[in-house]
Amino acid sequence: MAEPARQIDLIDTRPAFTQAQADALNARFEGIDTITMLKTVFAEGLAGNVAVVSSFGTESAVLLDLVAKADPTVPVIFVDTLKMFAETLNYRDTLIKRMGFTDSRTVTPIADVIANKDGTGLRWSYDPDGCCEIRKVEPMKRAKDGLDAWISGRKAFQSVTRQNLPRFEVEDGRLKLNPLGDWNKADLEAYFAEHDLPRHPLEAQGYLSIGCEPCTSKVMPGEDPRAGRWRGWDKVECGIHSPVTPIPVIDPEDPANQPVF
Repeated sequence: MAEPARQIDLIDTRPAFTQAQADALNARFEGIDTITMLKTVFAEGLAGNVAVVSSFGTESAVLLDLVAKADPTVPVIFVDTLKMFAETLNYRDTLIKRMGFTDSRTVTPIADVIANKDGTGLRWSYDPDGCCEIRKVEPMKRAKDGLDAWISGRKAFQSVTRQNLPRFEVEDGRLKLNPLGDWNKADLEAYFAEHDLPRHPLEAQGYLSIGCEPCTSKVMPGEDPRAGRWRGWDKVECGIHSPVTPIPVIDPEDPANQPVF
């Protein structure tokens, strides 16, 4: 029988990772310190093509230092919304050089989209969700094209919306790592001191969570660390993070309930 003139193209739409695999990784690395976990993940290729995404905010230096110590060739992705503090851009350059990363990537919004949807540059003042969508979410989506996994700096203590944060979760078929999910503020401060990491220059002025300049304000004593983001709006996330997938409850007495990766 003659071969067809043209082979039919088949597109594999299966997700790269499943929740069962994420559950297995959470079980495997339970109780393992963060740097050992990262070194193992990178050395064994458990996350495939992976990059770390950083906002270069007040706590970013800790995760970046850990990733650099584990493997400085891991790409670092920064979304420049074109509304960033100049101090953040300078801090980014300082940390990349200090930690020796060899692959630093910056992604920006599409110029035509900004011209059509935010020509005045004031969309943040009346539609912060729409502003985040075109300036951060869409660029972030492009930046993740081709990645099997990405590393986030989220931590459970930062706000009530980030509680019960697992180290590994699946988002749109990609593995998402939250290496600092179970770290608290004291852990971060101790790491900053032990490794003499540079601080974000705006932190001393009361900016505890730093995003775009128009939507970031100082945090007052006793407030949630992220209270300075989108103050006055019913908004707590930019949109690049989906709702948290809870850590599964595994019955140690039931072998059938033990995930295996």
